[in-house]
Amino acid sequence: MSQIEIHQFPCLSDNYGYLVHDPASGETTCIDTPDADEYLRQAALKGWTITQIWNTHWHPDHAGGNEAIKAATGCTITAPLGDAEKIAGIDRTVRDGDLVKLGDHTAQVIDVSGHTMGHIAYHLPGSDMAFVGDSVFALGCGRMFEGTAPQFWDSLVRVRSLPPQTVLYCAHEYTASNARFALHADPENEALRAYADEIADKRSRDEPTVPFVLERELHTNPFLRADDPSLQARWGGDLPYQTFAALRAAKDSF
Repeated sequence: MSQIEIHQFPCLSDNYGYLVHDPASGETTCIDTPDADEYLRQAALKGWTITQIWNTHWHPDHAGGNEAIKAATGCTITAPLGDAEKIAGIDRTVRDGDLVKLGDHTAQVIDVSGHTMGHIAYHLPGSDMAFVGDSVFALGCGRMFEGTAPQFWDSLVRVRSLPPQTVLYCAHEYTASNARFALHADPENEALRAYADEIADKRSRDEPTVPFVLERELHTNPFLRADDPSLQARWGGDLPYQTFAALRAAKDSF
């Protein structure tokens, strides 16, 4: 089986676009569609034909380019069932546990709702990668626009239960601001401080901090560690989702 190729590129103000290509079949999927023109331009530069779109959730900077890309390419669109009423052009809806294919490569759909009610991630275990949209960021997580704290915490537990070597592709370059809050939330964490220094160095050279490896987040991302006794002592909450809620509220106003 051929190795998947990932083409990552900036678009809009702080989004990342992803084209995922299987050389054996020639299939290419867009992970979300924040900017239709840029996706079509980048695919043309690579010489790839877009055959699919995999949406993670309904927000316009994730699904807003669906119709234009489908009109230009005839691609098929897979989207989360829970957000389907707000997403254009869908050919197939999926939910937690469903499988999607790109050539011979299989992605497992994971419920990561909380940012929106239907948010999903696509995990390709054979390639040690997952596309997580706005559910998890490097040193952060998405705002809780639609879901509840218990729901979002359960979603983060599903993400952190993936193999630690999994490479996570999120949708935005938010890492520098996330690092500032993480240091505020967990100031004694030496691994976090080293990570934050690396992030500052990368951003000073305008280098991306995405993708990132789950294993490092398990030790440094406060939102994935809301059941850690030290964070619970600092932020309160008898149950992890309560600590998570306190952290999320603090980040919202940080």
